[in-house]
Amino acid sequence: MKQAILITAYKNIEQITEIIDYFDNRFEFYVHCDRRSMLDLSPLRRIMEKKVFVSNTYPVYWGGVNHLKAILLLAGEALKNSDNAFFHLITGEDFPCKPIAYFCENLDCTKDYIDVQPMPCSMWPGNGGMDRLNYYNFYDLFNAKKIDKVIHGLVQLQKKLKIKRSYSDKYPKLYGGSTYWSLSRNAMQYVLEFTKTNKDYLERMNHTFCPEEFYIQSVIMNSPFAANVVNDNLRYIDWISGRGGKPAFLDESDFLPITSSNKLFARKFDTGEKSMALKKRLIFNK
Repeated sequence: MKQAILITAYKNIEQITEIIDYFDNRFEFYVHCDRRSMLDLSPLRRIMEKKVFVSNTYPVYWGGVNHLKAILLLAGEALKNSDNAFFHLITGEDFPCKPIAYFCENLDCTKDYIDVQPMPCSMWPGNGGMDRLNYYNFYDLFNAKKIDKVIHGLVQLQKKLKIKRSYSDKYPKLYGGSTYWSLSRNAMQYVLEFTKTNKDYLERMNHTFCPEEFYIQSVIMNSPFAANVVNDNLRYIDWISGRGGKPAFLDESDFLPITSSNKLFARKFDTGEKSMALKKRLIFNK
């Protein structure tokens, strides 16, 4: 049995190689790098001792649908190997925080670990997150980091003009949650088969803000695999301290909380000394 690590990234190839170096040959790696980043992907393609699939198929704008499409692309590639029994989605700024033995011996790979909440969700702004789907959010067309206020302004204009998008009754009941998850092969295969036979549902995700936080949750929770879901994506993320952003960049002060938790991966790490020091301790701890 193998486990597939799916990684979406847009910078710092060195950090991705560190993730790959952490694991042994019981793991395979499937990496999508934002085509707009123009990263040199040759360091990943030169890794010969492990299987590493590398793609830069999609230009990925933050909040747009192409991130979801990149995730589905990686999942499809990973499913081609019948030995891959479990699938982890992470970013290039994540890092494993459990020993390899834990992944291989302690993790129940018949379960599906994903953060799920029925929509609307009280923790999300904008009518419980429904504004993301009910109005055209043009993150697919524009760089939100430059004109985020314009995109929000267009949503407010749609509200004033009473323009509202429909969500068909034939589509799955909506659930939302964190993008990142660890899923069984059967659940992953179901998501891909659903996508293939319900192409209009993926198209409905166009101009939806961060559709990767709805799509897979909604497909799984409206399937037989809902009974296998553990409502915990096994990711250590600090949304509180604000060190360097939200989520926070982790440092050595997070070591004990991370290692005493049940989490498989922690995020996020940068190339600074504080994050690197924590990463070295996690590598030593493996």
